[in-house]
Amino acid sequence: MELDARKITILKTIIQTYLETGEPVGSRTISRSSDLKLSSATIRNEMSDLEQMGYILQPHTSSGRIPSDKGYRFYVDEIVKEKDAALKERDAEKAELAEVTEEKQSENSLMISRVDRLEDLLKQMAKILAVSTNYAAMISGPQYNRTKLKFVQLSRVETGKLLIVTVLEGNIIKNSMVDTAETLDDQELLNLNILLNNNLTGLTMEQINLDVISKMKQQAGEQREVVDMVLNEIAEAIRTNEEDLNIYTEGATNIFKYPELSDRQQASELLHTFEKKDELKEFLAENAAMEEAASEGKKNGIQVYIGQENQVQSMKDCSVVTANYDLGNGLRGTVGIVGPKRMDYEKVVGTLRTLMSQLQNTFNDKKNGSGTG
Repeated sequence: MELDARKITILKTIIQTYLETGEPVGSRTISRSSDLKLSSATIRNEMSDLEQMGYILQPHTSSGRIPSDKGYRFYVDEIVKEKDAALKERDAEKAELAEVTEEKQSENSLMISRVDRLEDLLKQMAKILAVSTNYAAMISGPQYNRTKLKFVQLSRVETGKLLIVTVLEGNIIKNSMVDTAETLDDQELLNLNILLNNNLTGLTMEQINLDVISKMKQQAGEQREVVDMVLNEIAEAIRTNEEDLNIYTEGATNIFKYPELSDRQQASELLHTFEKKDELKEFLAENAAMEEAASEGKKNGIQVYIGQENQVQSMKDCSVVTANYDLGNGLRGTVGIVGPKRMDYEKVVGTLRTLMSQLQNTFNDKKNGSGTG
């Protein structure tokens, strides 16, 4: 049995109607909603074929049908295929920006552009996604490949104590405190700050080798032990940053708006997943690894996980749509939208692509222009 043009039209009508209403779709609804000039009996026969093929389900004894995971998969693949074809004909950013109203696009761009630190930028983006889609949003902080040191600042907190502020690429800030055997005066602190930044700015941990360290210690003279302590703290800051994966989530309670996800136990498990984040970290890390392994032509694409395709057990009745961002210099992460299987896929895909473009453009503008990003 083949999925011919008539069956495809009926399947799309069932899915689109169910997305809007959340109610099983019957033959009479299809005859009114589609351009097909077919009798209800003919439509019922086609629906029966679609059910046998696994694209739709009959949840009750009534004549109404709902999409199966296989049906959603076909629908999503068609949406992505259509959008990819459109993007090949037109400039990608212009095509996607045209799908969003100027007012909303301007509002989101302004909200993003006001944020300086990457961490705050990602948190703001998660809020925007949750509000604009009415689903739950999750964003992984960047996993750094060869993290570069941007700046280091030593400050005297009290006698014998130094605060070390390490700023990594992407304005990721790490603070630490060390004890010193001697009290450094203002001039000595200034000299150390100049020495550290002149020698370390723009270097990765791999590049801070024995030659660099020996040269710095020699230049530091009596403060060589302080330099040694500071280097250990910088190394720890970079190592910790490369190993940790931060997850920013917003809108988890939006799941209560959808009856199929509002079962008390089911909703509780889903909320627990968003609170603990361990499974989300594993899921997003694997997604990023798949992106890294993908061929060049498939990078930064949209991935959709429907129902049982989800690896996270509490999301087996959900759909998850992800996209990967790449801010350059090894700063990569993943954005995800979690909602019911009857989510508005077309809107979610368009919103994700638009905000991904805005995130990357905003970050690059800050990095190349104002110097704050």
